[in-house]
Amino acid sequence: MAAIAELTRLDAAIERGTRRLLELQRPDGVWVGELESNVTMTAQHLFWNHYLDLRTPELDRRIANELLARMRDDGTWSIWFEGPPDLSTSIEAYVACRLAGVDPGPKALAYIQREGGIPKSRMFTKCFMALIGQWPWQRMAPIPPELILLPSSSPASIYSFSCWARQTFVALSVAKSLRPVRPSDVDLRAIGAIPNRTRPPVRPTPLRRRAVAIAERWIRDRQEADGSWGGIQPPWVWSIIALTALGNGLDDPTIAKAVEGWQGFMVSDGERLRPEACQSPVWDTALALLALRACGVSDGNPQLVRAGEYLLSQEVLAKGDWSIRNPRLAPGGWAFEYENDNYPDIDDTAVIPLALQGMGIGEEEAIRRGVEWLVGMQSRDGGWGAFDVDNSAMWLYKIPFCDFGKVTDEPSADVTAHSLEMLGALGVHEEAAERGLEWLLAEQEEDGSWFGRWGVNHLYGTGAVLPGLEACGVPHDHPSMRRAVAWLDSVQQESGGFGEDIRSYSDPAWRGRAEFTTASQTAWALLGYVAAGNAEDSAGRRAADYLCAAQRTDGDWHEQHFTGTGFPLDFMIRYHLYRITFPLLALGRMRERLAG
Repeated sequence: MAAIAELTRLDAAIERGTRRLLELQRPDGVWVGELESNVTMTAQHLFWNHYLDLRTPELDRRIANELLARMRDDGTWSIWFEGPPDLSTSIEAYVACRLAGVDPGPKALAYIQREGGIPKSRMFTKCFMALIGQWPWQRMAPIPPELILLPSSSPASIYSFSCWARQTFVALSVAKSLRPVRPSDVDLRAIGAIPNRTRPPVRPTPLRRRAVAIAERWIRDRQEADGSWGGIQPPWVWSIIALTALGNGLDDPTIAKAVEGWQGFMVSDGERLRPEACQSPVWDTALALLALRACGVSDGNPQLVRAGEYLLSQEVLAKGDWSIRNPRLAPGGWAFEYENDNYPDIDDTAVIPLALQGMGIGEEEAIRRGVEWLVGMQSRDGGWGAFDVDNSAMWLYKIPFCDFGKVTDEPSADVTAHSLEMLGALGVHEEAAERGLEWLLAEQEEDGSWFGRWGVNHLYGTGAVLPGLEACGVPHDHPSMRRAVAWLDSVQQESGGFGEDIRSYSDPAWRGRAEFTTASQTAWALLGYVAAGNAEDSAGRRAADYLCAAQRTDGDWHEQHFTGTGFPLDFMIRYHLYRITFPLLALGRMRERLAG
């Protein structure tokens, strides 16, 4: 009777949740939630529009409204929901407000002054201050454009950097060498500004002129169909600035396409306006499809068919930057964004075959190509990074301009686990899977958890690894499985839910722990319990009960906390669909396991 009651609760929650998720699908078959980050994206939108002379009173007003709405009671801004105040974030928001004619108040000013002001801010903050004439370009570490001339085999080549850093640094190196400025008339000396002191750029040598010309061509060649660069904000904005600083106008086809395309990244929220740093249609659609199929929605359901057909249409068949150091590998796989042919990623390419397999919509060849590409992207140590092979040059963090977060893309437990789950489920490439499994088992922490590179944090890592281990045939009584379950048990809260504070990235005491619970993090723990053979144990049932009880009447879940990761601690993400896709995936797998 208890098992029947359990399934009844699961059935009701799954029915409500699947109905809600299906309601959220767009007519073209796509699921995409807002990718929410922090206010630097909003402030920087005003800065580069100021530089291009595109500001309007309406833009200023709506940007200021958004920034003020996100300001904390103490006059500061943080990188994530309920996070600590952050100096650089607060400076950019404060300056954007002042630029828009709004004074954020004495608390904001006092905090920035107390923490040292602009001189103590990160490089990117100083670059935007220089762009609007409030900081001298020459008072920052240069990024030599000549890096573009180094052969790809060189340790200092741009291809030693992660793809997101590489795209940004090439554009920023051009901008820094040209020192573009559009002065602003706001007085920011109270926060350490040094206005109107940028010296003209040094006379370029023949080598510098050649490097800048090659960098310009490199930038133009990598623009995507939607006008972006890699579908992400930093290289997009700095590519616009670099190309404009070279003397190109808004009628330049590349710049015009970039500026127009950026409008598709703007979120209009009444009298507030903010940009997304990135958009996640392929990832969100794959997770939604995976979850709905796990919940028993028929493969023939027209909405699932549309989603599957959309994913098939997004297969990347062009050689991107990954091929520079891996030239013999045939293209395949998927990217995260609407348009990003240069940078497909291993995570999407691992999850999408799981979502598509067996649908009978002509997915077999796309899956085969994706699998072959993913296996070809395995690093020498057996793990998988997100975009590149063997991108692990940790010495790069000693370079002065690398102060904004991750600049390498070394293998991670979560991406490797997703890769292994896919290879195990399909029963292919056993040798690659064995190497990956050996690497993954060695990465287990002493406490039994795994680090989460792309989600917060050890709950994400552990919730990804356990399904990967099970798919590869690791028995439920394996010591690594048992240690992981013991760790999950140790951090489960009294409510049955789970939460992990972002501070766990710097303080081990917060691993798997928080003063809150979230639907997505509880779902990750439940996915781990199910994969480890603990679906029928009390801890797994309590996690499922928590998700059922926390579900809203409309089938959705409430979640304000940021549980996604861009750069640990430096750039955190709230994926607006994580709160429903992961609980449904976990509850669906739980029901399947309980039903035998």
